[in-house]
Amino acid sequence: MNDIVSGIMTIAGREPGRTAIVDGRGREITYGELARRVSAVRDAMGGGRPGNDTRPEDRERPGERARAENGTQPEDQARAETPAQPEDGMRPGDGVLFAVRPGVDAVALALGAVAAGGTLVLADPGLAPDVLAARMAATRPAWVISESLLYTLSGPLRRLARRRGLLLPDLADPLPGHPVRHLYTGPWLPGVPRGALRLSRVLRRSSAVPGLEGYGTDPDQPAAVIFTSGTTARPRGVVHTRGSLAAGLEMFRSAFPLGPGDVVHTDQLMLGLPALLAGATWSLPGGGDLAAELAARRATHTFAVPVHLDRLLRETPRLPGTLRYLLLGAAPAPPGVLRRAIEAGPEVLSVYAMTEALPIAIASAHEKLAQAEGDLLGEPLPGVGVRVAEDGELFVSGPHLARRYLGEEPLREVATGDLVRLEGDRLVLLGRKKDMILRDGVNIYPGLYESGIAALPGVAEAAIVGLSDPETGDEEVVLAVVPSEGYDEGLLRRALPEIVDAAALPDRIEPLDAFPRSGRADKLDRAALRDLVARRA
Repeated sequence: MNDIVSGIMTIAGREPGRTAIVDGRGREITYGELARRVSAVRDAMGGGRPGNDTRPEDRERPGERARAENGTQPEDQARAETPAQPEDGMRPGDGVLFAVRPGVDAVALALGAVAAGGTLVLADPGLAPDVLAARMAATRPAWVISESLLYTLSGPLRRLARRRGLLLPDLADPLPGHPVRHLYTGPWLPGVPRGALRLSRVLRRSSAVPGLEGYGTDPDQPAAVIFTSGTTARPRGVVHTRGSLAAGLEMFRSAFPLGPGDVVHTDQLMLGLPALLAGATWSLPGGGDLAAELAARRATHTFAVPVHLDRLLRETPRLPGTLRYLLLGAAPAPPGVLRRAIEAGPEVLSVYAMTEALPIAIASAHEKLAQAEGDLLGEPLPGVGVRVAEDGELFVSGPHLARRYLGEEPLREVATGDLVRLEGDRLVLLGRKKDMILRDGVNIYPGLYESGIAALPGVAEAAIVGLSDPETGDEEVVLAVVPSEGYDEGLLRRALPEIVDAAALPDRIEPLDAFPRSGRADKLDRAALRDLVARRA
């Protein structure tokens, strides 16, 4: 299988009546209906190409736009003018600015856009305006796919949205002077551009017959640009192809049993899509109690970020008996969380991955807890190439590797930024390269010791950071801990020499109520932690 879309369409052709997706409200959609929606979106985005089934009445009606213009404020009148529209349809590689929350519509729209030849560019709310502008200039989207509400929040109500911390590109005109077309989901709302296609009308009027014809299987076609970092002058976008994403999804499928009859409860594309490729059911969270949803949907697989799982298991120590696999990822899991996850019932697997290469390795919770030093990542998955440089940094290659960074040469391997060592065929994480501490000429790798310290009685979490001395360039080594029941600093100090090499023993210990975290995955924010312990010196 070298293509995501054709793989799912093949399943749909074989078993159209099987349930493909259960949405957040519990409504079911079959593989056949999903294939019909994907086909309709693909044809609608074909624009002027032969075979396009989009009709003029599918577009927003002029009267609707007129009502919006009458309700706009003076400073918004400029937005009432229709942005320039491209005359033809999708061309292979065209950027598609995508702003739809996880749901059935999001799946159908994303797959349909890729099937039409588009490259998804995910809108990331919360970025500074200059960063957003730089990303739009780098990707030059030809289409925008969005919820109608987000057109309103990035247009007529943009000032209110910004006061609430929601920063979005101007979805109606993301790159001034550059023509775009629009496809939206949800009811018509002020801010939706004139001429925009409405998903419900496209689906209602489509005569598309699901099938593999016209989908193409070019594995080198760009499918998504995912921004990870970079500056306003040079945004850092990871370009994945249909082939690289398909290879990564196949690796996930091979790592644990998954097939018809299984129910995968997640909002993560990289776990939901493998479910569809395996003929299983993708269950989308409804925002309620996770344990209750797992039970109601009879979920067999789910994914969690360690810090979120920790909160869940403190309230619900046992998970439903139908749940066979619990996957952890996005951040390291403390030993206490791993132990509680095992006690909750399912088999617990920890996924090591990065945006450029999804996934890399998988290790069970039992294996990770048995690791004496460092954080066990596991054996590289079949097809994943690894190379450890002289300084210990891990480099990764394989068919799942992103094609390139935006505007750069094709990738043959990628630096992970992680320092590792090989124990046989298994990868053991020592820490992030940028987090290495230098004291008295000795390199100290926090990841080598943190999991062992966090496994001690009375310690919920542990992190080691270095504070640089501006005069000597040397670093003070600080062990920060989040205490749990029974914490005793004296006992901790006496236990450390059994876990930490003499050259890496901390200069001081700082107990904290909680660690600072950042991002959607609530990862440990080491920079903020350094600032915090520095102020307490």
